Amino acid sequence: MTLMLEKDAREDLLDRGYSRRNLGKIAALLGAGAAVNSMLLQPAFAQQQAARGIKGAVRIGSNECWAGPFPSGVEAAAHAASFGNWYDPDNYKGDLISTVAKVEGIPDSHVMLWPGSGGPLVSIVAAYCSPTKGLVTADPTFESAWRTADYMKAPIAKAAQPVGKGSDVKAMLAANPNAGLYYVCTPNNPTGTITPLSDIKWLLDNKPADAMLLVDEAYIHFSQAPSAVSLMAGRKDIIVMRTFSKLFGMAGMRLGLTFADPEVQKRIMLFGPSAGGLSITAMACGNAVYTEAGLIKARRDECAANRAETIAWLTKKGIPVQPGSQANMFMMDWKKPAKDMQTALLGTPEKVQIGRAWPIWPTVSRVTVGSSDDMAKFRAAVEKVIKA
Repeated sequence: MTLMLEKDAREDLLDRGYSRRNLGKIAALLGAGAAVNSMLLQPAFAQQQAARGIKGAVRIGSNECWAGPFPSGVEAAAHAASFGNWYDPDNYKGDLISTVAKVEGIPDSHVMLWPGSGGPLVSIVAAYCSPTKGLVTADPTFESAWRTADYMKAPIAKAAQPVGKGSDVKAMLAANPNAGLYYVCTPNNPTGTITPLSDIKWLLDNKPADAMLLVDEAYIHFSQAPSAVSLMAGRKDIIVMRTFSKLFGMAGMRLGLTFADPEVQKRIMLFGPSAGGLSITAMACGNAVYTEAGLIKARRDECAANRAETIAWLTKKGIPVQPGSQANMFMMDWKKPAKDMQTALLGTPEKVQIGRAWPIWPTVSRVTVGSSDDMAKFRAAVEKVIKA
């Protein structure tokens, strides 16, 4: 299995303190792509996966968008499908990179495309963590980085996520002042809260000079918060991640992005997955939707309205909801085991699938914001379970 790693990657891992015995395990993780990633994350997704794929259910548990790609994206993907006999017949990859770079105001060389966002997150942990240089995150947050660091035997430090606020960056730095990678998800998953750009800049300026800061902006389009892309100029110690899976409604099409200095992108790719690739349909769709500013705003506004209406209803019912979400999710506290409430909602006539809880908050469920109809059914289901 070590042959799946290039010589430079093997030497880099050895220099960072891994043994030759470790290389095969790491190669398996990186080389098998999505199959290994799914196995790696299975414990974290157990509750969530149990509530997926049920015909006729209201799916508001996995942070998927209630609507698919914008019409322009569907049309572009359909057109690209007619050229599916070619790997990349008309430079779909180059066109998408140029479109993204223009929208973000960065050079083409700073944009890297990925088949989804899970792969680059694993690769970034592999590139910057080691047995002596650990990972620091908020808690709770998206766990892929945790699971990868644990798999690679890198130290993990977590700073409690303040309720209703963004990540506590000073507590993150204090949790491990000599980490290899600091991970900030903003808007955070599962809380939907924003870490202010000033806080991100503080962490960038105060972390160890040889550490990397990863800012995961998977949900940024649901908010109007400024992007950390503005902090990248002239720096080689920050990576910004994006995905088309959320507001753009392309979760099943698998398309993600990393923004970073070209030298940083090259390092990430040392540990990039050898399996998988980019679909021309996904790239064509992404290229069409990324410039749809008016439609992005309309979908963001629709999400905000549906979220506000539901939170107001829950609050009136006396069910606490954590404040501050600017994404397509919110956290509600049942004051009883959240897993039991997840099961109860699925058992109602509405058959509603909500998200799971995190160990730090066992009575709190993450709920994805769906369509107006989805949220009406959610409210009806909640009405039934709280009266039962």
